[in-house]
Amino acid sequence: MVPHTAQHASPTAPAPARARVLIADDQAHILEALQLLLKPEGYRLHTARSPGEALAEIGCESFDAVLLDMNYSRDTTSGTEGLELLRAVLAADSRVPVVVMTAWGNIELAVEAMRLGARDFVSKPWENARLLTILRTQVELSQALQRTRMLEAENLLLRAEKRPPFIASAPSMRPLLDAIARIGPSDANVLITGEHGTGKEVVAQTLHAVSARAAQTLVAVNTGALPEGTFESELFGHVRGAFTDARTDRVGRFELADRGTLFLDEIANVPMRQQAKLLRVLETGQLERVGSSKTSRVDVRVVSATNANLPHEVQEGRFREDLLFRLNTVELRLPPLRERREDVPLLAAHFLAHHAARYRRTLEGLAPAALGALLQHSWPGNVRELDHTLERAVLMARGPRIEAVDLGLAPARPASAGTLDELSIDAVEAVLVRKALLRANGNITQAAELLGLSRGALYRRLEKHGIAP
Repeated sequence: MVPHTAQHASPTAPAPARARVLIADDQAHILEALQLLLKPEGYRLHTARSPGEALAEIGCESFDAVLLDMNYSRDTTSGTEGLELLRAVLAADSRVPVVVMTAWGNIELAVEAMRLGARDFVSKPWENARLLTILRTQVELSQALQRTRMLEAENLLLRAEKRPPFIASAPSMRPLLDAIARIGPSDANVLITGEHGTGKEVVAQTLHAVSARAAQTLVAVNTGALPEGTFESELFGHVRGAFTDARTDRVGRFELADRGTLFLDEIANVPMRQQAKLLRVLETGQLERVGSSKTSRVDVRVVSATNANLPHEVQEGRFREDLLFRLNTVELRLPPLRERREDVPLLAAHFLAHHAARYRRTLEGLAPAALGALLQHSWPGNVRELDHTLERAVLMARGPRIEAVDLGLAPARPASAGTLDELSIDAVEAVLVRKALLRANGNITQAAELLGLSRGALYRRLEKHGIAP
């Protein structure tokens, strides 16, 4: 039976962008007719002459739609072979829309195909306009559903609370800020090193925000918290049936971050066996979901972080040297909080305002003794510990201000024996100036009197330390 291809009927709209369609039919003239009809409409076509070829294509490529003939050489009338192929196609990819083609106007066969999961059908000889409309509708619906699934997965990752801004006014932070300004706009992979709680994820967010990828997604994953058995599934995704609990297809973190940034925290904890697979994606930009032979290409900038000494891990045989080279095109070291004490008052004020709003507490600020306790503390847990300390203080405060007792910190050691000796003279001076401004509520005259300085001398110190009046 020859299709009606002589009267070409143009669709009301062009094919959806980059739509890829598989046509399965054992008759060469049918394939040729469909190619003549669909190629001018912008579809990218793959063809298969047998059920085996069709399944091989489905196993290697992703399609936006499949046009499936119901009769092949083994049985040219009953459609049994076509129904078996339909089941196999949907088992391999349950989301691809399948439009079946039936000869002789066999409505019963079309109904059975629809019952098994086909989205629509056309009868041979087909009407060009109807076939084009059906195909365009199914492809558009499939692409819309795929975009929806991607957005849902992204929202699941991004619904965590808003992170704090990047507060960094201490002199020890200036090299880091300069480096972020230089490399942020590039696509270079970055390795962020620093102790636990120093704010490495905030640096990663800042790098993403100043890059050309800022309009796309930043996907964060703690690789150290992933069991080895789920590592590949989390990063690369899986297909339904890949393992016992794989009841549906899953998008991996690399695909979610396509055209955006992927932040891999605790990178030193990735098992050696998984490091090779991670290296391949970084080198080629290609990956396969677990249980699938389809190769997908992703465009991802990778920012990773660790508190470990990776060169030492390489020497001990626990980390691949070639992976380290891929990760640290640029390495950024984030100083611990004890090396940037000038930032403590600003960070404390930020966390105080955040938690006061969160717990609906009206607080005026920090008492001088409380600020002194914060400046004296050694902060082994860094910025994260400061955040938790201010959260506790907001909950424990009995008066209008945070008092030292509300912080729950261990009593400070004498300055001669402890933390102030670790600061430079300039750093101590900057701390004292900030403290005086805080006590004077920003009044320059009163702050100068507290410090025993003239207004001019105080202004010179404000300029010297980059402190806004």
